[in-house]
Amino acid sequence: MKPIIAIVGRPNVGKSTLFNRICGGRTAIVEDTPGVTRDRLYRDASWQGKNFTLIDTGGLEFNEEDNLINQVKKQVNVALDEADVIVLVVDGKAGLLPDDFVVAERLRKTKKPVILAVNKVEQFQDPAFMEFYQLGLDEPTPVSAMHGMNVGDLLDKMVEVMPQLPEDDYEPDAVKIAVVGRPNVGKSSMVNLFLGQERVIVSDIPGTTRDAIDSVFQRNDRQYVVIDTAGLRRKSRIEDPTERYSVIRSLRAVDRSDVVLMILDAVEGVTEQDKRIAGYAHEAGKAIVLVVNKWDLVEKDSNTINRFERNIREEFAFLQYAPTAFTSALTRQRVFQVLDLVDFVAEQSTRRVSTSVLNDTLAEATRLTPPPSDKGKRLKILYATQAGVKPPKFILFVNEPKLLHFSYKRYIENQLRQAFGFEGNPIWLLVRKRDK
Repeated sequence: MKPIIAIVGRPNVGKSTLFNRICGGRTAIVEDTPGVTRDRLYRDASWQGKNFTLIDTGGLEFNEEDNLINQVKKQVNVALDEADVIVLVVDGKAGLLPDDFVVAERLRKTKKPVILAVNKVEQFQDPAFMEFYQLGLDEPTPVSAMHGMNVGDLLDKMVEVMPQLPEDDYEPDAVKIAVVGRPNVGKSSMVNLFLGQERVIVSDIPGTTRDAIDSVFQRNDRQYVVIDTAGLRRKSRIEDPTERYSVIRSLRAVDRSDVVLMILDAVEGVTEQDKRIAGYAHEAGKAIVLVVNKWDLVEKDSNTINRFERNIREEFAFLQYAPTAFTSALTRQRVFQVLDLVDFVAEQSTRRVSTSVLNDTLAEATRLTPPPSDKGKRLKILYATQAGVKPPKFILFVNEPKLLHFSYKRYIENQLRQAFGFEGNPIWLLVRKRDK
């Protein structure tokens, strides 16, 4: 489980610039896969061998009737609820403003590490940024996110205060299931059916679940840990800006899981929020099952399920491998088939292929469809080996990696699926250059 670091501060202080500076050099493993949403508020990053998830709170949408003080409070409260470390960004050019004190006062009341980054400081010998000591948040770090100046020192501070998160203490073969999705899609109701009792409070008010809850149950002599993730912050009042950040809890649940149940609303269909969560699970290499809940509320004809299936595949173009279940937590329709799919995709995630069989399969694939060539030079896949499981990971040794176009890489992946399965799991293909 990776620590979460949130970047907070007033509008236009450079939060997103700093976010992009830290994460912009990283490209997701499947960055060029069609259908993965590009509207990211989070990204995994690493520094000095330590991995973490960075959250950019710069995308909050404020209502015009809200004054700036309330806006900042909303933003900070979201970060405080979810983050392990908070980076407060202030504007070194604008200087110290009253609203910075509002944020700092709120942060000082927490027990979480807070790092103060004074952005837009191009001349570090300029003592102007020293006024930010008045905020009482330890030593300010001058940076220029635009030019990358001193960002390394800021990252050093971030990883230095990152907590060591506890490891899960369950049976080694326990299957950890993250039940994720937007608020009010039926996550808690689904979990209760799995558990066979009202272990989790069920309500039709979005946001009832406050935190991620682990529940352990047995089925067919196997242990399962189901993680029911929260929707919104509180059930009493739901506000759009915080709804966008309900995804943050899902990220942590996904990191801890073996299998992700992506719960979709059959009435509302697939939304951008669904794509964000599913995209994160996909890039994290998790086994995934798409669960279309509230199926009892859909008017049906002989082709309804096929239309829904086509629409899901179009919206989730990067999840063609994920099986789909159409369920109703209210009527219990096909709910327990979901656990059968969990068993299936979990088994597929640990499947290993011998090197000899793998290379025979690739040899046949390249015979049927020869590798591409460029300027008279043809790609040669010299050999391959399986490097890991959860997800299935393969290393392809080739003569020239640049010749392995995305389309042919996808062809290789499809051939591996056809030969060995790996249903419900992304396949990671790592390419290495090797001479004969």
